Amino acid sequence: MDSAGVTGLTTALQLARAGKSKYDITVVAKFMPGDFDVEYASNLAGANYLPVSLPGTDAAQHDRDTWPALEKLAKHHPESGVHFQEYYQYNNTARDSNNPGKNVEELLKPDPWFKDTTPNFRILDAKELPPTYDSGSAFTSVCINTSLYLHYIYSQCLALGVIVKRGIVKHISDAAAMHASGKQAELVVNCTGLSSYRLGGVEDKTMYPIRGQTVLVRNDPGMMCSTSGTEEGEGEMCYIMQRAAGGGTILGGCYQVGNWDSQVDANLSMRIMRRAVEVCPALTGGKGIDHLSVIRQNVGLRPARKDGVRLEREQIGGDGGVWCVHNYGHAGWGYQSSYGCAKVAVRLVGEALGD
Repeated sequence: MDSAGVTGLTTALQLARAGKSKYDITVVAKFMPGDFDVEYASNLAGANYLPVSLPGTDAAQHDRDTWPALEKLAKHHPESGVHFQEYYQYNNTARDSNNPGKNVEELLKPDPWFKDTTPNFRILDAKELPPTYDSGSAFTSVCINTSLYLHYIYSQCLALGVIVKRGIVKHISDAAAMHASGKQAELVVNCTGLSSYRLGGVEDKTMYPIRGQTVLVRNDPGMMCSTSGTEEGEGEMCYIMQRAAGGGTILGGCYQVGNWDSQVDANLSMRIMRRAVEVCPALTGGKGIDHLSVIRQNVGLRPARKDGVRLEREQIGGDGGVWCVHNYGHAGWGYQSSYGCAKVAVRLVGEALGD
């Protein structure tokens, strides 16, 4: 297993559960939960469950298959850092064309496919909308304290006998030689995200970054929301997520396709905070941006792929080579599709090993 982000750890956990000691799993990763680096996007995510996948697609199925697991964690495992929050989507028709990814149409619909998956979906009354917004919807979602959650699934993996160690993999076939047993692994699961762009034996040039920048604050918004587009135009966003268990509130953001810059843009941070306070004055009790209590500013690179997530198996080097199952390219939707994608990866591992 290559990577200890949300995709790698969830896949390792589901493999360990499915294998019931049949699989001897080692996770090899450059970064671990608790590390902060622009390459380690999982620790920098919001994160929440906000389906933007189109109906009838594999991506929609991955999202649908993930919701029950997140719902169970929010109901029964507060130690996971997952909690329920009411989500509000605010739409301004005049600014919809500025929506950065051009891929959130489903979220803006009055009847999205996930209305029967997430609880309490409804259309907002006009009196529930902030000024300048003309429509919206609401439903019960979850928000995830990523610092807690990554450690939680990490510990779940350890409890099931998964070995986790640090390492840098230059070529996908080298990962097979890094198994904790000292023996050659029969199969490698590649969950390296954006690193698959340069990883030897993979070198997927359809991978590209989508830069995100957020501000983490101590203020309590009392809700979770996002808007369709901003006045600043394409590439900038407005969203607010309150993480569970004292994890602070994430203010975002941006969706800068192809931008590899790892440095904080101070002017963008100011625009992010201004938009958040305008949409949700309760953040500062109506006192304005100067009353935001900033913890830190974050920059992360979402690992996007031209054709969407790569979930398939191949034999590296042809017949006789090591089997590899790929699970990468989740862009900004890694958490909300994590269990659904892991379900497919577990099946592919079984097929490759003849289980």
